[in-house]
Amino acid sequence: MKFSNGCWLQKEGVECFTPAEVYSFKKDDKSVTICAPTHKINHRGDTLGGPNLTIKVSAPAEEVLRVQTFHYMGVVDHGPNFELTIDDNAKLTVEETEEALVLKSGTLSLTINKNNAQMTFRRGNEVLTSSKHRDLAYMKADYKGLAYEVNNSDAYMREQLSLSVGELIYGLGERFTPFIKNGQTVDIWNEDGGTSTELSYKNIPFYLSNKGYGVFVNSPDKVSFEVSTEMVKKVEFSVPGESLDYFFFNGPTMKDAIARYTDLTGKPALPAPWTFGLWLSTSFTTNYDEKTVTSFVDGMADRDVPLSVFHFDCFWMKGFAWSDFVWDGEVFPDPKGMLARLHEKGLKICVWINSYIGQESVLFEEGMEKGYFLKRTNGDVWQWDMWQPGMALVDFTNPAAYKWFQDKLEVLVDMGVDCFKTDFGERIPTEEIAWFDGADPVKMHNYYTYLYNKCVYELLERKRGKGNAVLFARSATVGGQKFPVHWGGDCWSDFESMSESLRGGLSLTMSGFGFWSHDIGGFEDTSTPDVYKRWVAFGLMSSHSRLHGSTSYRVPWAYDEESVEVARFFTKLKASLMPYLYRNAIETSITGIPTMRSMVLEFQEDLTARYLDRQYMFGDSLLVAPIFNPEGMAEFYLPEGTWTNFLTGEKVVGGKWYTEHHGYLSIPCFARENSIIAVGEVDNKPEYDYANNVTLKVFELVDGKEASTSVYNMAAEKELTATALKSGKEIKFTVDAVKPYKLFLNGVFDVATVNGAEVTVCEKGTTLIPAAGVKEIVVTLK
Repeated sequence: MKFSNGCWLQKEGVECFTPAEVYSFKKDDKSVTICAPTHKINHRGDTLGGPNLTIKVSAPAEEVLRVQTFHYMGVVDHGPNFELTIDDNAKLTVEETEEALVLKSGTLSLTINKNNAQMTFRRGNEVLTSSKHRDLAYMKADYKGLAYEVNNSDAYMREQLSLSVGELIYGLGERFTPFIKNGQTVDIWNEDGGTSTELSYKNIPFYLSNKGYGVFVNSPDKVSFEVSTEMVKKVEFSVPGESLDYFFFNGPTMKDAIARYTDLTGKPALPAPWTFGLWLSTSFTTNYDEKTVTSFVDGMADRDVPLSVFHFDCFWMKGFAWSDFVWDGEVFPDPKGMLARLHEKGLKICVWINSYIGQESVLFEEGMEKGYFLKRTNGDVWQWDMWQPGMALVDFTNPAAYKWFQDKLEVLVDMGVDCFKTDFGERIPTEEIAWFDGADPVKMHNYYTYLYNKCVYELLERKRGKGNAVLFARSATVGGQKFPVHWGGDCWSDFESMSESLRGGLSLTMSGFGFWSHDIGGFEDTSTPDVYKRWVAFGLMSSHSRLHGSTSYRVPWAYDEESVEVARFFTKLKASLMPYLYRNAIETSITGIPTMRSMVLEFQEDLTARYLDRQYMFGDSLLVAPIFNPEGMAEFYLPEGTWTNFLTGEKVVGGKWYTEHHGYLSIPCFARENSIIAVGEVDNKPEYDYANNVTLKVFELVDGKEASTSVYNMAAEKELTATALKSGKEIKFTVDAVKPYKLFLNGVFDVATVNGAEVTVCEKGTTLIPAAGVKEIVVTLK
């Protein structure tokens, strides 16, 4: 929200009250609380009037500072509030000089000037950002003087943090606008706008700077960000009301900042191995029955395209009856038997749901009579005619409604459903609304999706066991990363929407979300076979992969026979990569570092990497650059070092751009130097014994720099660790493994001697097959 009229003036009617000095303060080992009047106190009479701000600084965790600013502290907090994990053992160090207070948490410090209350954040001696005169402020948008302040509906609290030259801002949720947020106005307000607008399904009030710090505004309200817009050299954020609460996370790397943010708001749960396979949907408005579904499933099997999950979209229920969670008996007379038959084919089952209950639903009267629906302030059930006529909204702030919703879904789980696509959750009303627990209607707009997805996820954990719960969710807010997986929403079926989807996904993963997917082939309309085949390659080199559409089927043979070949190739490629992918997923669940990550997140110091949004790191060691044009031309950048084409074995030098033509059975996919990528022996399913006969592919070892990896089993237990160290002409491998394994050195090496392994050579590389029990292999090159 913009308040100013240039550098010196405010907009008409706007008044700015900013701290003028540190008048007094009190401290303990947890926090410092500052009395900051908004005018200079020269004598006792100056204390008699005018707004005063109370600033509280605390250390909720090591290398994290929290800044809370209040105008009126007596405002009742009706909630909701984000669920945060505060470290009660964290200490705030307070140093006082004649000129300033210096507040420290680890190497992160906040200096507050006593004379003017201006603030500077530092990492050691390095200035990260600052809040100067009129930056932190209590704003009145329709100010008529203190004597006329009869309500506070026009009140906002604002902060502006400085940007330095070349500083770039990322994150703020799944945004399909330009990847770098400088120059954008971003309102944190969940809306169903598709992937071609500034609207977002997943708004997260957290941003990352390429200087290696992050800022989280702790409010589910409509937080407004002005990123280098109103003031070009500042990030401004404002919230309605009488207080502002934000957290400042030190890095020093961007990955460190994400890790600290997810320490506070929650780590992404680890999805089960089966979720990484290919998902196939019926699509949205298509006609289908069990015969159709079986023809799709059998068709994939007959064509040797491995399938892991089958998804039933909306019309598994009768039209006008959404959501009643009852199978349409005319189309599916034996749903339990059908699900059992699909399970016998080795599939997991997902079904579409939302949190609306239509008037024609068999659940409507029960929900209405028991008070399970959101109500208007006059006591009426809130209803609307969007998506299905007369829909009411389940009120998850009511514990009984929360359990009731779970009870209805539990019937489906007992029937054989394995997971749910939790659609919608964005269009939550705010006017003349009364939530069961008295929550603020405006704040509930964004927060609703957290309760919705948490409700469904908790049921699945209880019924399927921890580690086997998974959603396919569209909407999200802070903390939603705990309930994966999220997909990119409604996109068009063209190259532009394909690239928008990637941009949105990378923006989301910069916001604390570890796993992400998108509709392969696009949702609206039907893509050309060309777009479909390119999207299949991109989709299967994403953390999660689903074929889905709106009015047409997405089975590959509906496009052409080559599409079948492409789907088969990339599905099997992903399955073979499961030892590598699952290790990365486990690390994501521990650290919060996303599995699909932007180039700048992995190469923060690379000036070019900071601007890239059409390629990404797939885990820590593979670079992927999808193709977004009908000519099949790939344009991508490789950072410094030697990179190896993972599909062909060709080595290329980094630090430069490449332009290449690729057929449909190819995608730019490059292994990072000094990396070991574990590849499984199975390529037809994502679930298998990853450590058994695993091949450890070793890429371009760097002299004197150790490379390492681990392989876990499907229970997330480590079964193998491997290191490689090259010193001149000697390479030493140490592998702690019980099961047989192979080492593959990309490229043909002229081996003089090898200790403990048989050597075989092919045109792509050198394979070492160790004898049973051998844990150390030394290779001497000629």
